[in-house]
Amino acid sequence: MASTAAQTISKLFSISISSPKPLSLSPTAASLLSSSPSFSLHLRRRGFPTPLNISTTTPLKVSATIAVGSTLPDGTLSYFPASGDDLQTVTVSDLTKSKKAILFAVPGAFTPTCSQKHLPSFVEKAAELRAKGVDTIACISVNDAFVMKAWKKDLGIGDEVMLLSDGNGDFTRAIGCEMDLSDKPIGLGVRSRRYAMLVEDGVVKVLNLEEGGAFTFSGAEDMLKAL
Repeated sequence: MASTAAQTISKLFSISISSPKPLSLSPTAASLLSSSPSFSLHLRRRGFPTPLNISTTTPLKVSATIAVGSTLPDGTLSYFPASGDDLQTVTVSDLTKSKKAILFAVPGAFTPTCSQKHLPSFVEKAAELRAKGVDTIACISVNDAFVMKAWKKDLGIGDEVMLLSDGNGDFTRAIGCEMDLSDKPIGLGVRSRRYAMLVEDGVVKVLNLEEGGAFTFSGAEDMLKAL
C-alpha cells in the first residue's frame, strides 16, 4: 500500500529526484491545489506559527462583591516585617479599624507592571499619602509570604508599604476580586484583579477596580486625588 501511494504521489506531482529544477505540478495537481483553500493556506503559513498570547491584561467584565459603602470582610494576611525573619499575621480589621487605610492589590509579585509601576508608585508617594492622613498602606497579592518577602527585598522597600500575602486567595475571593488566569501558559492560576481602595474604619470610601491586570487608575497618584 505504501508503495502504491508513493507511485501515485510521484505521478501526480511529476517530481524528478535527480534534477535540481523547480517543482513542476501536473494539471491535475494544480487543479487540486487551487480548489482547496485550506490546503493552499496551510502551505503559505507553513513555518510561520501564530504568536503565543500570554497577556494578563485581557479586558474582563468588572464586577465584585465589594463596593463603595461596603464594610470589608475580615481576613488574615501574612507577612515578614522589614526587620526580622519571623512570619507575622495581621487581620484586615487590624489594618483598618479606626484608621484610614489604602489597600491595593496586584495580580502577582515580580510581574512587570506590578514591579515597575504599581507598587513603586505607592512607595514613592507614601510620605504624601501619610501627610493626608493615611495610617496604613498595604499591597496584597495572592502569593505566599516568602515570595512577597523576596519581592520586597528585590525592590529595596523598607517600611513605606506593607507587602501582605493572601496566599490561598481567601480575602480576594471574599471581596469578589479573584481573576482566573488558569488558561494562560505562564501558570498564574487564580489571582487578584488589580485595584486600589481607600478604607476608613473598615468601610470602603473609594474603590478603583481595574479590568483584569490593566493599570489605568489604581496608582498612588489616583488615590492622592481622591483624598
